Amino acid sequence: MPKNKSHKGTLKRVRITKTGKVKHKHAFSGHFKGRKSATRLRRLRQNKCLASSEAKRFEKLLFRRLRGRTQPRSSLKVSPSPEQRRAKREAKWAAEDAAAAAAKS
Repeated sequence: MPKNKSHKGTLKRVRITKTGKVKHKHAFSGHFKGRKSATRLRRLRQNKCLASSEAKRFEKLLFRRLRGRTQPRSSLKVSPSPEQRRAKREAKWAAEDAAAAAAKS
């Protein structure tokens, strides 16, 4: 079965933050700024993260889980840190040792 390839045009135009948000550049903010009002230019500078509904479309293009502006961080599955992995492993071993000791007696 062929691999899923992410959309290269989309990858070139967006950046994905560590928290899974999609940052992008606003349209109409590149040049001809003299004819645009100051209010419009200020608006173009604001909040360059995609909304949740748009991020959902980008998930299909990029073949990965993303998070929108309004989605909680818990919606993104985060890998545990090495310390968390170690603690979980040690807790599992302790439980196995306790079960083995209970089986012996």
